[in-house]
Amino acid sequence: MNDPAIVADSRAIVLDEVFPHTPEMVWKTLTTPELMGRWLMKPTGFEPTEGVRFTYQTTPAGEWDGVIQCEVLEVTPNERLVYTWKGGHAANADYGSRLETVVTWTLAKVGGGTRLRLVHSGFQTPKNDFAFRNMREGWRKVLQKIGAVTGEHGAATAETSNG
Repeated sequence: MNDPAIVADSRAIVLDEVFPHTPEMVWKTLTTPELMGRWLMKPTGFEPTEGVRFTYQTTPAGEWDGVIQCEVLEVTPNERLVYTWKGGHAANADYGSRLETVVTWTLAKVGGGTRLRLVHSGFQTPKNDFAFRNMREGWRKVLQKIGAVTGEHGAATAETSNG
């Protein structure tokens, strides 16, 4: 993906949200498969270790089986998680078109909580325009769910340690 012609025609989804939780709590939500399943899809084979390959399963379409292939590229606990996001099929025009992208989560401690930044990059125009539009809206909802899941998990953790 380093070809200048490809990079020039790519777009990224960039979203920021501040949560009233510690980076450690947000990190746990981002990297625990059971919790991941509550805000996105439950991954198969995920662990926050560089080189680990894992998958998500979504709705198949046309020639695409619905499997999203991922590989963990970078892990800095409580700060950064980067993985590939590949799926789709060349025969599909809209939903399920071929997609080769990268998802980057960056956590930063801020007053009163954690700033979580999502960058989903590498959407090729025009072939990934449909995915870009839909995933941009989808990731906004995902960030809200991450906040809710982290809050629920944090409350449950506090009750366990107080009880």
